[in-house]
Amino acid sequence: MARGAHRAVGRWQAVLRWRTAIGDETAVRNLEVLAIAVKRMGWRCVELYEEEHGFPMPLLWVYASGAAEDVGAVVTVRATAGGGWGYFEVGQGRGGFLFPCGDAKAAAERVDRLLKYRMFPNPEWA
Repeated sequence: MARGAHRAVGRWQAVLRWRTAIGDETAVRNLEVLAIAVKRMGWRCVELYEEEHGFPMPLLWVYASGAAEDVGAVVTVRATAGGGWGYFEVGQGRGGFLFPCGDAKAAAERVDRLLKYRMFPNPEWA
């Protein structure tokens, strides 16, 4: 990649990090809608939005109940190119993209498939 292209990519990454850092209210609003949708599917959630938890960004821990309580995913919201927002699995960086914000039902279905795959590795859930 050309030197100028590296700079342009670096600038866009910096802009996305900045938008994410100042977008806590947007993140919380989107995570609250996602929490409602995944709860309707039978998943449990812990909302880690308050600064008292000590996390650098709002998080939603989605997990199974019953015998499979060790299966879960931590989801956050990050800024995306073009002025949008997306749900991301924490710990995966930008590679953990799950679904764009704005369609919580479809995002919940994606989280549902991810967690089912972790419980029962099967191509059907991939």
